[in-house]
Amino acid sequence: MENKKGQITIFVIIAILLILGVAVYFLVRNNFPSSNIPQNIEPLYEDFLRCLEDDTSSGIAILGAQGGYIKTPEFEQGSQYMPSSSQLDFLGTSVPYWYYISGNNIQKEQVPTVSEMEKQLEDYIEKQIITCDLTEKYNKGFEVEFGEPRADVKISDSKVDVNLNFQMGVTKGEDSAVINSHKISVGSKIGNFYNYARKIYSNERKNKFLEDYGVDVLRLYAPVDGMELTCSPKVWSQNDVKTKLVEALEANTQTIKIKGDYYSLSAKENKYFVQDIGEDANNKNVNFLYSPGWPTKIEVYPDDNPMIAEPMGNQAGLGILGFCYVPYHFVYDFTYPVLIQVYDEEELFQFPVAVVIDKNLPIEGEVGEEINSENQLCKYKNQKVDVYTYDTELNSIEADVSFECLGTSCDIGKTEGTDAHLEGMFPKCVNSYISAEADGYVTKRVLQSTNEPSTVNIVLDKLYEVPYTLNVDGRESSDFAIINFISEENSNTIVWPETKTIKLSEGSYNISVYVYKNSTINLPGINEQKCSEVPKTGILGILGMTEEKCIDINLPSQKVSNVISGGGKGQDYIIESQLENGKLNINVNSIPLPKNLEGLQDGYNRLEVQGVYLNFE
Repeated sequence: MENKKGQITIFVIIAILLILGVAVYFLVRNNFPSSNIPQNIEPLYEDFLRCLEDDTSSGIAILGAQGGYIKTPEFEQGSQYMPSSSQLDFLGTSVPYWYYISGNNIQKEQVPTVSEMEKQLEDYIEKQIITCDLTEKYNKGFEVEFGEPRADVKISDSKVDVNLNFQMGVTKGEDSAVINSHKISVGSKIGNFYNYARKIYSNERKNKFLEDYGVDVLRLYAPVDGMELTCSPKVWSQNDVKTKLVEALEANTQTIKIKGDYYSLSAKENKYFVQDIGEDANNKNVNFLYSPGWPTKIEVYPDDNPMIAEPMGNQAGLGILGFCYVPYHFVYDFTYPVLIQVYDEEELFQFPVAVVIDKNLPIEGEVGEEINSENQLCKYKNQKVDVYTYDTELNSIEADVSFECLGTSCDIGKTEGTDAHLEGMFPKCVNSYISAEADGYVTKRVLQSTNEPSTVNIVLDKLYEVPYTLNVDGRESSDFAIINFISEENSNTIVWPETKTIKLSEGSYNISVYVYKNSTINLPGINEQKCSEVPKTGILGILGMTEEKCIDINLPSQKVSNVISGGGKGQDYIIESQLENGKLNINVNSIPLPKNLEGLQDGYNRLEVQGVYLNFE
C-alpha cells in the first residue's frame, strides 16, 4: 500500500508539472521566447531584437546629447539685444537651453520631464524599428510581415525597459510564427544622470552660483569700480577688456566642480571652485564648459572706447587736496551660455543654461518675467509717424530708428526700401527726440513732438575714418596722449599712439589734447589741521555770525610716474572734402615737466590757454 501511495504521489506531481508547462507555454507563446521559436526562424528574430536594442541605445544617446530631447522644441531666434537663440550649437548638435533669455528679453525655461523623455523615446523607437533591415535573412527564404508598432518605455536609474507591441509574422518553408510583443532591457544611466542634472539645475536657479562666479570673474579681470592714487588718466581699451573677460570666463568656468569623488584638489584655495548642491557627484563626472565662440553679449556703460577715467585733484582750485586720484565706475551687462555635462566613460547627459549678469549683479526675477524691460511709456505706441532717412546728397539710407522722451528710450523699427521709409507707431510725447543710426554714418538725433501724425526727414552725415599724426613741438610724438574731438552730434576720444585713425564727420569740433611723459614725482604725505571761518548754525548764521571749524587732513604719500608734458585746447570746423582723402596732422606744444603737485596744476592751467592746430595733407 505504501508503494502504491508513493506511485500516486509521483503521478500527481508529474501531472501538475505538465499542467504548469502547458499554461506557461500558452502564456508566453505570444511573447515569443527563443525556446519556442522554430529553429529556422531564430536567427532572424535575434537580428530583429538587435535592431530594437540598437534603436533604443541610439535614442538614449540622442536624449543625453540634446538635454533630454530627441525632437527639440520649436527654435526661437535671438536678437541684437539677446544674441543667443533657444538652442546652443555644440559641435554641430543643437542642444535646447534649459534656461535662456528670449530675443524679446523674456526669461524662459524648457526642462523636459521623465515622462516626456519616455514619450519621445517611444516615438523614436516606433519610427526606427520599421526600418530594421532584415534583407539578408529575406534572401535566405524568409517571409516577414509587420503590423503597426506601439512602444512603451520605462526609464530608471540603471536601465531602460522597452515593451514593443508589434505584430511580426515570420515564415520559412513549413515553419512559421507570429510574435506580438517584444521586451528588451538596455543597461543605461540616463535616468540617474538626468536626475542629477535636475539637481544641479535647481541649485543653479535657486542660488545662481554660476552668476556669482561670473561676477567674481568680472571684478577680477575687468575695471568695475575703484580708485587709484595717480595724477594721470587711466585708460582701458573696451575691446581688450571684453577679450580678457571672455578668456577668463572660459578658463574659470571649466574649473568649476560639483562636490564629489571625480577630482582631487591640488591646493586648499581651489575649494572656491567646488559647489555643494546637497548630493555629491559620486561615480560620475560633471563638466562646466564655455567657449568664446558661443553667443555672448557684453555691454559696458558708459559705452566709450577707450574707457577713460580722469584724474581728480590736479584741476585748478583743488590744490588744497594735496594729492591726485583717479576714481572709476563702469557698469556691465553680459550674458553667456554654460554647458553642463554629467557623464562617465560610456554615457553623457548635457544641457546648457544662460548665465545673465545685469548691471554688475546676478539677474533677478523668475521665468516668464522680462529683464531690462522698457519703460511703460514705450508700451503705448499709438501715434503714427513717417520717417525718411537720407545722406547729405539726399540719397536714401536705411537706418535703425529709436525714440526718446523724458529720459526713456525705445526702439521703433528700421527705414527700408528704395525710399528708406518707416511708417512707425510712436508713443505720444511733446518735445521728444527721434534718432536714426546707420553703419558708416553719424547717429542723428532730431527734436520732434509725436502728439499728432507727422513726417520726419533725417539727414545723416557720413563718417570718415581718417589717419592722423600727433606732433609735439613740430615732431611726431612717441608719448602717450589722450585726444578728444567733441561736437554736438559726433564725439570721439582716441589714445595715441595705440590708435592711428579717428572717425570724424563734417562739423565744428572742440578739441583737447593731453600728452603724458614718464617721470617720477614723489608727493609727501600730509598730516595737518586746516581751519576756516564758516557761518554759524541757526539764526546766528543768518545774521552773519561765523565760527571757526577745523578738520584733520591725513593723506598718504604717493609716487607719480606719468605726468602731463604737453597739449592744448582749440576749436575748428572740418569740412567733408578734407576728410575724404586727407591725412590729419594734430599739432600742439610741450610744457615744462612738473616736479611737484603745484607744477602739475600749473601744467593743466597752461593747457587751457595753449592751442591745438590742425592741418590736412
